[in-house]
Amino acid sequence: MPVYKKVNKDFFKKWSPEMAYVLGFFSADGYVTKNNRGAEFLCLEISDKKLINTIKTVLKSEHKISVRKKFDKITYRLQIGSIEMCNDLRILGIKERKTKNLSLPKVPSEYIKDFVRGYFDGDGNVWVGYIHKDRKKSMLAVRLVLTSCSKDFLSSLGNKLLEFGIQNGVVRKGEGNYYRLTYSIINSLKLYDFMYNNLGTSKLFLKRKKDVFEKFIKMRP
Repeated sequence: MPVYKKVNKDFFKKWSPEMAYVLGFFSADGYVTKNNRGAEFLCLEISDKKLINTIKTVLKSEHKISVRKKFDKITYRLQIGSIEMCNDLRILGIKERKTKNLSLPKVPSEYIKDFVRGYFDGDGNVWVGYIHKDRKKSMLAVRLVLTSCSKDFLSSLGNKLLEFGIQNGVVRKGEGNYYRLTYSIINSLKLYDFMYNNLGTSKLFLKRKKDVFEKFIKMRP
């Protein structure tokens, strides 16, 4: 008789800061799949061991995290078999083969910051460096970028962030089969405040990305 591993199957049924973050992260780095026997799984595979363990904890999951190594890169994979949770993700707009047809879920306003932080940790990047090096005086800058193969998703997310005063996000085609939503200095800092202020006791964020913002803040004249 098979031993079923426990998980909070109701996790995606009720909005909370934790649910919104995981949904955002899953929108970036997760997928739903079904095997030949009809079993359905939600899967996350990331390079940060601490974060995937934290996600496993908030999901109240007993599933094993597997370790994969390809060349010099190590990733950690959490796979949970649950038709109920997969159906809840579909209702929220996360479907199979979501890469190009991802749509922005209808996230309640009070949880948008958690959703954005989750998506940023999965498919976002923050850069700090000097621009205008060809001029007499270069400028220290920070830029936040969100990426997706779905242009509609990024456009919808940029429009949603406008409601919170985060402006001038520009969607452009990348070099590959993806798009970038980019913010310059002022609005990157607004996004930093938006995502990280009032975290409370939440441990759901990638410290290395938060640290890049704080490096910029310390370096500013």
